Amino acid sequence: MSDPFDLSDDEPHAVRSNAPAVPPPWLDRLNPEQRQAVETTEGPVLVLSGAGTGKTRVLTARLAHIVMTRLAKPWNLLAVTFTNKAAREMRERVSALIGPASEQLWLGTFHALGVRMLRRHARLAGLESNFTILDTDDQLRLLKQVMETGRVDSKRWPAQALMGTIQRWKDRGLTPAQVTDGEAGDFAAGRAVELYQAYQERLRSLNACDFGDLLLHCLTIFKDPQHIDVLAEYQRQFRYILVDEYQDTNIAQYLWLRLLAQKHRNICCVGDDDQSIYSWRGAEVGNILKFEHDFPGATVVRLEANYRSTPAILAAASELIRHNEGRLGKTLRPGGVDPQPGEPVVVRGLWDGEEEARWVVEEIEARHRAGTSLNEIAILVRAGFQTREFEERLITTGIPYKVIGGLRFYERQEIRDALAYFRVVVQPADDLAFERIVNVPKRGLGDATLQAVHVLARAQGIGLVAAARQLIASDELKPRARTTLAGLLIDFDRWRSLLAAVGHGELAQTILDESGYTGMWQNEKTPDAQGRLENLKELAAAMDEFDSMAGFLEHVSLVMENDERTDVERINVMTLHGAKGLEFDVVFLPGWEEGVFPHQRAIEASGAQGLEEERRLAYVGVTRARQRVYVSYAANRRIYNQWQNNLPSRFVEELPAEMVERLAEKGLFGGVTEAAAAWGTNWNSGYLTQRQRRTDREAPDAAAPPDDGYAPGDRVFHQKFGYGLVQTVDGNKLEISFDKAGVKKVLDSFISMA
Repeated sequence: MSDPFDLSDDEPHAVRSNAPAVPPPWLDRLNPEQRQAVETTEGPVLVLSGAGTGKTRVLTARLAHIVMTRLAKPWNLLAVTFTNKAAREMRERVSALIGPASEQLWLGTFHALGVRMLRRHARLAGLESNFTILDTDDQLRLLKQVMETGRVDSKRWPAQALMGTIQRWKDRGLTPAQVTDGEAGDFAAGRAVELYQAYQERLRSLNACDFGDLLLHCLTIFKDPQHIDVLAEYQRQFRYILVDEYQDTNIAQYLWLRLLAQKHRNICCVGDDDQSIYSWRGAEVGNILKFEHDFPGATVVRLEANYRSTPAILAAASELIRHNEGRLGKTLRPGGVDPQPGEPVVVRGLWDGEEEARWVVEEIEARHRAGTSLNEIAILVRAGFQTREFEERLITTGIPYKVIGGLRFYERQEIRDALAYFRVVVQPADDLAFERIVNVPKRGLGDATLQAVHVLARAQGIGLVAAARQLIASDELKPRARTTLAGLLIDFDRWRSLLAAVGHGELAQTILDESGYTGMWQNEKTPDAQGRLENLKELAAAMDEFDSMAGFLEHVSLVMENDERTDVERINVMTLHGAKGLEFDVVFLPGWEEGVFPHQRAIEASGAQGLEEERRLAYVGVTRARQRVYVSYAANRRIYNQWQNNLPSRFVEELPAEMVERLAEKGLFGGVTEAAAAWGTNWNSGYLTQRQRRTDREAPDAAAPPDDGYAPGDRVFHQKFGYGLVQTVDGNKLEISFDKAGVKKVLDSFISMA
């Protein structure tokens, strides 16, 4: 292979003038917009590629076109992807077009390309070329050592929180010297930057770096006036730069690309501003929105011909995303020849989450009977905790499923840990459960203590808890270990005594809180910590559906026996974030309610920008479907063991009426005037037209409140909770003591006089 920095042949070859009339293979069957994106080789180009418009084909054709027309040699091309999978797929496709020359392309992820450059210039960053890249666990362990050396209280200032802050700084291309006082925050009394600096020095002393350093060190070298030749070398080499998923780039990646593109300016970024959904991990939608400002004279090519979804789905998605202001604008259209409009998007209102899960699974069974493969059906939820009800229903009906991008609900670490606590409460002789959580969270019980418990248990043929009791009564353990272990067993005894006196859902939450397990995840500032806390709350809520904690644990044991064969069709269950880039024949989008989706936390944290990202996430969900989309919402949903009355998501109303079939229970949202006032639209007419159905529970219809309103002592009926007595009245909000469901707060539009 030639030296990639041998630029003696510095001018690109001219395109041969005797090109055949028949388009070459890489241009075959491209539509006009795709062909424009491929053939516009000179100058900055932004390809706005809507969902299902063939962006991967455009990228590979563009690479092949540049090489095969001899505009540049393969090693003069830099192609950047976000995942190793995408890089492999692109290289395979390019290889099929240009042959072995594809191996000479600089093609890979940001991290892969960054490490390739950094190893070449490691000494300029204070490293040797054989430096080690630390994984997440090693990074955290090293940072904890730095904090201990700096005498920082790790209980008050968790290392996970500081690691998250440092990684965000690195995503923004900030070295310790570049972090301003305003950005430093008050972590450890304002010592975050000092600790960041110490962490970086410790990494260098170990000849190591973390993933954030791979580009940060490159940026530092590129911008150093003493090493200006390094950047110039790469700028001369890379005549053409191609970037996939540009809407997902963070600031460090953006700066790296801009520096490399400064000489030739032949940078082509492919992305979709309408699918920018990863701000929580550093992505800046502004990078794609300001492309034309950053690269004056840029050509913008819009790929709007969609080859995936029906016209009905495309119309629904386009109308939904049109409500966002921060976008460059494009409208998806069918790419096929005279496509049929397809079935309308179904919007289904139901009484509660349990009924929603039942309806979704019934529709799945109907689609499967009609010939749709289970592999081509997906349930896409906003948050991971929402999968539980659907998993339970799928297991009950015997429909195989798989959770994409994560574990099934009861297989998740935090759920297994929580269940281990409950198992020890119900059955003290459960050694496996006790062993799992005896030092989770960390209680200072070292290996010597646990080994002593195991040795005694084996010697006497007794369980670990019984052995621990004996050791506590002796003087074989160190005082601190004995006190800690005794306190834990006292806690288990106390929780066990509450089994008959306290509701098991409430007791479950008490156990998790008092054991310190909830606090452990609250102090964990990693991106997935909040999701784990939501899962724990969902677990506690699920227990109330069973007569006892023991009955619930037995149910879970049976659930975990769900068939794991790989040779059967399976429903796909995943979050909307995990579904990006995938496609299915049929997609179910449950939980479209205010506070759930759009998620309340996203709006509270980021305001209008957070809402627009939530809408982009809804757009991603709708555009995953080829043939059919089902959107559903529930009037009542139990979230974190609390029943809530919910308004349908504003995204429901933003779907175009002519492309939507709206279904709702009879009486559901019959008093939805509050929602209409909130969004400025007449929801009542929309939700009660089309087919109106009742649940399988026969009961009086909800009616408008009496003229004089409800009063304490009134006997009333609720479709879900049954009969009850009004306790208090606050405007249209009532507190009702139901005969079977207990005290609930509901809106007056959901009840009728009994």
